[in-house]
Amino acid sequence: MNTQRIAAIFEKDYKDFLKNSSLLVTAAIPIFMALLYSQIDFGGEMTFAVFIVVGITFSAVTAGSMITMMAEEKEKNTLRGLIQSPASFIDIIIGKCLLTSVVTIIVLGISLLLIGFEPLLETRMIIGTILAFIFFLFLGIGVGLFAKTLASTYVYTTPIMLVFGFTPMFLAIDFFINNKVASTIIEYFPMIQLLEIDETSSWAPIGIIGIWLVASIIFAFVLFKKAVKDD
Repeated sequence: MNTQRIAAIFEKDYKDFLKNSSLLVTAAIPIFMALLYSQIDFGGEMTFAVFIVVGITFSAVTAGSMITMMAEEKEKNTLRGLIQSPASFIDIIIGKCLLTSVVTIIVLGISLLLIGFEPLLETRMIIGTILAFIFFLFLGIGVGLFAKTLASTYVYTTPIMLVFGFTPMFLAIDFFINNKVASTIIEYFPMIQLLEIDETSSWAPIGIIGIWLVASIIFAFVLFKKAVKDD
């Protein structure tokens, strides 16, 4: 691992981030949602709203930013130069994830200060949240490498937000309440497993989130190897 190469990738991404208004707007969405939820009376029970905000942050900011940045690298053919540079796979992945991680931590921190962070303070929850965050990072890398153009990223980002970020909301929809197959499937999604950690004392949800994480790493690695082969 070469820290100078990682720093160079981070600096480039930082400059690109400041120039990309869509990424700046996306980063503001979870803060706006947290501000909105903080004005709603949940009868003292804010846990559900906290996990909605966490899901929006991870799907929109973490995965969404990675998708946009990776797709932009492909469209501008700068990904080819990055792959052909002396930087290793680890250098590139850490360098590309660094800025998104910093932005996610800042956005999530501000959002949780507005809405409350008590449900996330338990040890198992901290571990599960970190694993879920890394899952969204690699999911974004894989999807960004899969996207053909920057414009097409919206086709992928919106479903990821709906399926992975807003999953806790599905628990209140009649279709999922009355459909046992659908409700069983969504029970295994990462954000629902974070809710399981909050409601139980089991470590099984962390194992399930770990499986999602491994799958996302394999997905990103396969797409990265394909990008290397194509070049």
